[in-house]
Amino acid sequence: MAQTTLEEKVDRIVQDVLRAESIEETFCGFIAYSEESEKRKKACCLDIVRTFWQTLPQESRDGALKHYVQCAHSQGSGKRAKLLFDTLEALVETNTLTAKVVCENLLHCEQLKYDNEDLWCQTFACIRKIIGGVDYKGCRDILRILLEKSQTIPPSGNVSLQAQLEAVIGVVSYILDRNSCLLPSYFALHEITKMTPDDKSWPHWKMGEMLSKFVQCFRQTAQMVTVSGRSSLLPVVGHSSSVANVWKLNSNSLTFTMSGPLPYDKQFSEFQTYLLKYVLEQPYSRDMVCSMLSLNKQVKQRCIVLEEQLVDLVVLAMERSENDDSEGEEGGNSQLLWQHLSSQVIFFVLFQFASFPHMVLSLYTKLKGRNLHKGRDHLMWVLLQFISGSIQKNPLCDFLPVLKLYDLLYPEKELLPMPDVSKPRSTHAMAVTCIWIHLSKKAQSDNAKLQRLFPQALKGHLEFLKQSLQSKNLTIKDYRTALLCNAYSTNTEYFNVPMSLLVETIYGNSKNTTYLPGNIVASAPCEPLPMSMLDSLTVHTKMSLIHHIVTRVIRLASSKSNIALAPALVETYSRLLVYMEIESLGVKGFISQLLPNVVKSQSYGILHTLLEMFSYRLHHIQPHYRVQLLSHLHTLASLLEPNQHQLHLCVESTALRLITGLGSSDVQPQLSRLLNEPKSLLSGESEELNRALVLTLARAMRVTGSDTLSNSTTQSNSWCKDILNTIMQHTPHGWSSHTISCFPPAVSEFFQEKAAQMQREDKATLKMTVEVELRKWKTMNTENDLIAHFTMQGTPTVFLCILWRRLLEEGHMSPTAYKILDRLGWKSISQHLRTFADYLVFEFSTTAGGQHVNKCAEALNDMIWKYHIITIDKMVLSLALRNLEGNEAQVCFFIVQLLLLKPLDFRQRINEFEKENSPEHWLQSNWHEKHMAFHRKFPEKFCCEGHQDMASAQHQYLPMFFGNVCLRFLPVFDIVIHRFLELPPVTKSLETLLDHLGKLYKFHDRPVTYLYNTLHYYHHWLRDI
Repeated sequence: MAQTTLEEKVDRIVQDVLRAESIEETFCGFIAYSEESEKRKKACCLDIVRTFWQTLPQESRDGALKHYVQCAHSQGSGKRAKLLFDTLEALVETNTLTAKVVCENLLHCEQLKYDNEDLWCQTFACIRKIIGGVDYKGCRDILRILLEKSQTIPPSGNVSLQAQLEAVIGVVSYILDRNSCLLPSYFALHEITKMTPDDKSWPHWKMGEMLSKFVQCFRQTAQMVTVSGRSSLLPVVGHSSSVANVWKLNSNSLTFTMSGPLPYDKQFSEFQTYLLKYVLEQPYSRDMVCSMLSLNKQVKQRCIVLEEQLVDLVVLAMERSENDDSEGEEGGNSQLLWQHLSSQVIFFVLFQFASFPHMVLSLYTKLKGRNLHKGRDHLMWVLLQFISGSIQKNPLCDFLPVLKLYDLLYPEKELLPMPDVSKPRSTHAMAVTCIWIHLSKKAQSDNAKLQRLFPQALKGHLEFLKQSLQSKNLTIKDYRTALLCNAYSTNTEYFNVPMSLLVETIYGNSKNTTYLPGNIVASAPCEPLPMSMLDSLTVHTKMSLIHHIVTRVIRLASSKSNIALAPALVETYSRLLVYMEIESLGVKGFISQLLPNVVKSQSYGILHTLLEMFSYRLHHIQPHYRVQLLSHLHTLASLLEPNQHQLHLCVESTALRLITGLGSSDVQPQLSRLLNEPKSLLSGESEELNRALVLTLARAMRVTGSDTLSNSTTQSNSWCKDILNTIMQHTPHGWSSHTISCFPPAVSEFFQEKAAQMQREDKATLKMTVEVELRKWKTMNTENDLIAHFTMQGTPTVFLCILWRRLLEEGHMSPTAYKILDRLGWKSISQHLRTFADYLVFEFSTTAGGQHVNKCAEALNDMIWKYHIITIDKMVLSLALRNLEGNEAQVCFFIVQLLLLKPLDFRQRINEFEKENSPEHWLQSNWHEKHMAFHRKFPEKFCCEGHQDMASAQHQYLPMFFGNVCLRFLPVFDIVIHRFLELPPVTKSLETLLDHLGKLYKFHDRPVTYLYNTLHYYHHWLRDI
């Protein structure tokens, strides 16, 4: 009732406003018109409406305005309607009504239709006059309504609609005009693109032309925020940053994620199936795929586009197998693809990013009618990998779709031929039978029944497996053991026998033993399980095997057995760790379970073994595991006894490999993620490790291009300086000017500021200190006095300088020196070594040359190779990282060259090692034999360990399964090469070094990556040489 009363009031006001207009229309022939009379009439109308509006309560004004607009549209006379519109305009100008409310009511009026030309044009003319009073948010809403109204005009409309079009265009163009400052153009663009996407028709061509020109003016902006040729770029998996936005794809549409509705080239909106398929085909790509599609392992999220691409890759592998002439050969190209696909499918299905039954049904659909049979055994092997490991935890119905593939791929009615069980391919050929056994076992445990008979073609395979279970002469020389493990891994009754055989083959016992370097007794089996055997085991079997190994190692660690682990066990365990599909029990278990347990048990022999495995056997470890282990090592270094020199050396060498092995694209994501715990990332005592981290940081910034942003004060780029500040708090140090000049700007500026605050040690003072301490050595009468003095806290760190001087003068090493070194411990010796490096440079710089230089070099070599005071890798690393300038820097590199090339000791070891060994250690069955032969020919001693005058239970060799001085030197050699490149006067000497020692790089973990990083980092300097 109240609403009707309001409408009646509005009607009366409209009648009052139009009364004068009616009289004029009646006596139009007798009235003389003038501008003054028109103004008085409009003013009178305005007063009537304004007075009425001011008397209305606030809540009634919207309804009154809506009815007023309807009245204006219901006028049969255009002149009357114009008077009402003019009155509205006047109400806005006098702030009685807001422009936004009036515009919205005008546009929402149901009578506003394009076929009523006069009212349509007057409406938009009114809007054009008052829209200047609307804020930008209101203009955005009005533009949206305008675009919707413009869509009502038929695209095929002819010239009869020109007036209506021009009325709308006039308002829209005014809003879009940047000079009118009504609406930010980017917001307008958003509304236009939302209203007219590619799958919808644009408005009338006249309107569309204007909108198109406006959109196209953003073309350059779109080019500025996109990567040129983005759709043609492909990432280098493992080196291209997986978190970079350039590779991000929409997980639903598989298109690039774009920044806003800009007019991008059409190629950027196309499906990027090729990009995703390319990345999926690459080894170690699963983390990058997750990053590209924004998949979180913690969230169960099925990604249909990923599922489809995995299915397409399987079909592609089937096609390649059909066309591959080497299909029957072991290690063929198609077989390598199948191995990789197996790992990918297990990961993505395990984390529920893909649905196993949906994938199988999709495979059935895409393979139906294709007659692709050559790769069927490989396909069943891939499916077996997942089925055997997950069938116990999931319902049987999830796996039954596999039976549809039986009918499609195995249509034979006669028995399939038995494969040759002496070849690994037999495990693939019988995978289809193993799947049936797992399904039958699951049905039996669920009290269900498979609704079909066993396939006739597979009966021969099944009988063979049953007979093999009864066999008493199982051996790992053929693949029957692997077949039984694969078929019965979910049946404990049958599984224990073949698994026990695998375990016993690598465990050994205390009755049969062998020797490791340093005459350490170890269990006898030396030949590991071959990779072909491990490749032939299902994931479920591998996980069981690795669980047995880890359990045994933990038990031996807690029992502190005097017999070292069997070489076969250690090598097999290291080979199992490379399988990414068993990561949870593999590398993850290694770092989070096995390593802490061994440390807790203080089983340092096993600890040394585990660190050797990580250094020399695991070449592709995810960066977060590297950082996690690095944190463990820094903590461990502070807990070890000072005189455990061999273990300290192994810990430091492993940490150095971890630091220098970090990928350039991984440094910032990993280090900035752990800024809250910088102490766990940085060494509290080793200056060399912290210097190596600085070099890695600088290299990563330069290679990834983040050095151009590093001067920013934003939090995202302050991570670099935070880490550098923490490093300087732990181990204050400086860098030479030629090294600083190669640093990225942020790092360079940081160390230039620190250099101004630090004082260089006076070499003359150092020489004087050495002379004073040397006189004390000569004048002290008793051994106890010497030990007490040189191990006393606060004594200058010049003891190695004194030993070198004594060798120069007397030509032999005193037994007392070893006792002092033993008392000093590893950490103190490292401090003495830095001082010794500086002292050597000073002495060689001031030596006249000739015979005395040779004598100095011989004494230094004797300290390394004859008396084992220091190791070659630690000596060279210390020299290469000293902060020296000008002539002193050149002398330092001269000493390094003398150490590496003049004596035959090191070159003989490298030549022998290179000649007798292959970098493809995973293909070797006799590594232990060659390892022992090398160490018998070139035995290693670590300061006090093994020295005849210091032999005791306290100084025992630790088991060495893989390491030697050649492999340990590789990360040091990486740093040496870079230091030589930074100083032009000695760069030519690098060629000589590489001629003699370069063959060592065939054993480098990442030789091509190292070369790329070197050329990228030193591009400007190498170009000018």
